[in-house]
This record gives sequence, structure tokens and C-alpha cells, in this order.
Amino acid sequence: MSEVLQIVRQVLDSQPFSVLLGARISAVESKAISIELPVRAELLQQHGFVHGGVLSYLADNALTFAGGLALGSKIVTSEYKINYVRPAVGELLVARAGVVYAGSRQAVCRCDVFVQQNGTEKLVATAQGTISTQAD
Repeated sequence: MSEVLQIVRQVLDSQPFSVLLGARISAVESKAISIELPVRAELLQQHGFVHGGVLSYLADNALTFAGGLALGSKIVTSEYKINYVRPAVGELLVARAGVVYAGSRQAVCRCDVFVQQNGTEKLVATAQGTISTQAD
């Protein structure tokens, strides 16, 4: 799995927006992935919570990477839905996504986004999406 982890990290590192945010792949399994993002002041909204767009980015990217593990590299997000369940206040965001179902052209994936603070982890958002192969 270390070869897959290396490839997935290279793909993430080739995304300028992911580099700008500071995202990193922390784990890869056969049909699951974890992406981490350290929380910093530039990612907060006016109330001091991590901005919802940052949580949405993490969910979308984790869903797509999970779908890619099942479908291959030429994929896109067809759709996703996200529910924010509590404000994200903490030190580190962790998005964990896996494949719920995969066919030959699309995969339905689920992602939970957590925030870690002082050694505890809390769910802050959950998402589900459809990842599809790109048309030629």
C-alpha cells in the first residue's frame, strides 16, 4: 500500500489549492483515505470557527480520492452533499472517506470530517457524494 500512498500524495501535491491550504494525505487503505489539514488563522471565519468552505473542500477532495481508489485516476466529482454538525474549533482537521458502493463508472462515497483539539476528536461535518469516471 505504500506505493499507492506515494502516488496519492503526489496527486494531492500537484493540486495548487491543496498546497495553498496545507492539506496532506495521512492514510490510504484499499478503498478509504484520510486527509489532514492543520488549522490556522487564515482558515477561520468571523466567529473563530473553521470556514465551512474549508470543511467542504476537505470532504470533496476526500470523497474524490476514495472514489479514485475504486475507479482509477480519471475521475471527477458528480455531486456531493455536506451536513455541518458543529462548529470546527481545534488544531487539526481530519477527513476520512470510504467507498459505499462502486460500479464500473461511478462510486458512491461517504466522508466524515473531524476536528482534533487537546487529544480529543469531534465530528464537525459528514458528506456523501458520487464520483464518476471522466468521459473521453
